[in-house]
Amino acid sequence: MLGFITKRFINFVLMVLIASSMGYFLASVALNPRGNYEAANPPIPKESIDAVLNRANVNDEVPFTTRYVKWAGNVLQGDFGEDLDQNRVNEEFARRVWVSLRLLMLGTLLGATIGVIVGVVSAVRQYEIFDRSTSLFAYFILSTPVFLLAILLKFVGIKFNDSIGSTFFFTQGEYTSGYIGSSAGRFVDRLQHLILPTLSIALGSISFYSRYQRNTMLDVLSSDHLRTARAKGLTKRQALFKHGLRVAISPMATFFAYGFGLLIAGAAFTETI
Repeated sequence: MLGFITKRFINFVLMVLIASSMGYFLASVALNPRGNYEAANPPIPKESIDAVLNRANVNDEVPFTTRYVKWAGNVLQGDFGEDLDQNRVNEEFARRVWVSLRLLMLGTLLGATIGVIVGVVSAVRQYEIFDRSTSLFAYFILSTPVFLLAILLKFVGIKFNDSIGSTFFFTQGEYTSGYIGSSAGRFVDRLQHLILPTLSIALGSISFYSRYQRNTMLDVLSSDHLRTARAKGLTKRQALFKHGLRVAISPMATFFAYGFGLLIAGAAFTETI
């Protein structure tokens, strides 16, 4: 067991190393920070441009290997350097990561909880109105790109605000800048800013998990151990909750790890929009 865990850990480290190295290489090839300064009017002296680029370790005139070694060494020490505005990346990352995590946690919690419940009910009521309507809804959401879904929700939020003559759904920012009020008021203000982006993530998660949970539950409903439980005198509800539900939900733990990576990508589009 220890050897298996060690092997998986080494593979994980190698994957992180390869992925981060490829990301750094692609950024070095595709981005042109020098061009941001050379196009300035009036022109900026080359020495000043080089000084700024050297400070950020993005000077294209410095060999790639030299820049990469310096970057990797700093990253291993927990130092992600500075951006071109001379702001510490660590501080910016720490400030923004909690916003993303809060959005992800809320969207994931709602999506996974509601998705599992919808999937179980759909399987138990297979081919009934609830199953057909939720299946149609799930396929529609899954076939809609995340950025388009976010734009649609934003449009609906704006129209709703116009219809009530007040701002209930906020479409930009984490909170209202300059808001002066009680702690409860600030809390409600943040919640109102979270509604639309959380829905954007949660709707996809609900559709994602409900389809998988439905298929898993259908397999369990036709399994031998559930029929045996019914044969021993348990009602359908008792057999389902005591024996079927636990078996059907167990595979979701593995599926959740896979789905969380997709959620991170979806959150990136949601926050941008």
